[in-house]
Amino acid sequence: MPFTTTVITGATSDIGRYATIELAKKDHAIYLLTRNKGQGEDLAREIEAATKNKNIHVVPCDLANLQSVRDAADILRSSLLGINVLINGATETFADYQESIDGHEMTFAVNNLGHFYLVQCLMPMLERGQARIINVSSEAHRDAAPRLHDINWRKKPYSAYKAFANSKLYNILFTRSLAVKYGSKGISSFALSPGMVNTAGGEYLTKLARTFTWLLKPFMTTAEDGAKTITHLATAPRIDAKSGKYFKGKETYSPSSNAIDEPLRKKFWEVCEEMTSGIDDNI
Repeated sequence: MPFTTTVITGATSDIGRYATIELAKKDHAIYLLTRNKGQGEDLAREIEAATKNKNIHVVPCDLANLQSVRDAADILRSSLLGINVLINGATETFADYQESIDGHEMTFAVNNLGHFYLVQCLMPMLERGQARIINVSSEAHRDAAPRLHDINWRKKPYSAYKAFANSKLYNILFTRSLAVKYGSKGISSFALSPGMVNTAGGEYLTKLARTFTWLLKPFMTTAEDGAKTITHLATAPRIDAKSGKYFKGKETYSPSSNAIDEPLRKKFWEVCEEMTSGIDDNI
């Protein structure tokens, strides 16, 4: 491929938008996977105007719907030989318990399972492109209370913040498994925290937590700064030796003890694999 082909979820978020613009400036061919096609097309026009890069494409994809993920992968497979960078940036939070069309708790469905299935669907192209897979996590992963035995919150009252924190832990476990399973095939994977970013989010927080966050706003970083780690991991040379690591800024950081728990890592992969098995045996 004469240019870098980059596929990204979550590009319509503040952080994703800045990261996508920076990569477009570096002449990446960008494929925006967006649930809202209209928003994706608006962003594509904005990127083209800002960067003069006309190689921006929109692919409809609802991560909460595994069939939609499969359909998006089919479109990419019909258009591309390989993928060089996959940025799993889409992150959602839900104040109240919701289920996806496939019957999974929505935070897990969007932040984790949809991305897991997307990677599986795209794996032949990721291998051909010697891809970097970048998973956007968060320091909130340190507050996780992993519940793989009840990942869909059927046995315990739902906690929006814990569901979010758990999903960010699962992002790191996923990253580490990708490094273990596919490193020998030329694929590298990275997890990152964009920092404490001052965005419009926070609806999943308790009133006390929202007050605390408001007090911290003067110390928060901007979405533009938060996107810099994504662009660094997508473009930095000689970084593949750090595959499987957790980044803040341009440096690796030690994640929580849960994030480096080997049985937990393996079990999370097994849970996702079981949930997506049999959807399409021809992938």
